[in-house]
Amino acid sequence: MIVAGFGFRSSATIDSLNSALSEAGVNAVDAIATAEDKSKNPVFIDFAKTIGALIVSIDVPALTHIETHTQSQASQTHRDTGSVAEAAALAALGKDAKLLAPRSISNDRMATCAIAQGSKS
Repeated sequence: MIVAGFGFRSSATIDSLNSALSEAGVNAVDAIATAEDKSKNPVFIDFAKTIGALIVSIDVPALTHIETHTQSQASQTHRDTGSVAEAAALAALGKDAKLLAPRSISNDRMATCAIAQGSKS
């Protein structure tokens, strides 16, 4: 299973999310994941429908326990993790998750995406 984890600003658009996914170098994913409060964002929900992916909602406290490859000061300040995108992708798949692509940033800098793979279904 391939999961794209996302971090994004509230003003991000579907184009922002598409750009971040494109920058990650993946065309298709099984699911997209983000922090629980962000998973209810209408743009995120529409994006999931557009690409045909399930949404995985991650409890915010769970994000803080995951070691990330990249470090964003904004993520650290607001979410107490180095990368919401990486943490969400890994958390969605559990213990056997492997990061395939670290955090990439959308062209407009409104969204980030990281790709993980695991056997959770």
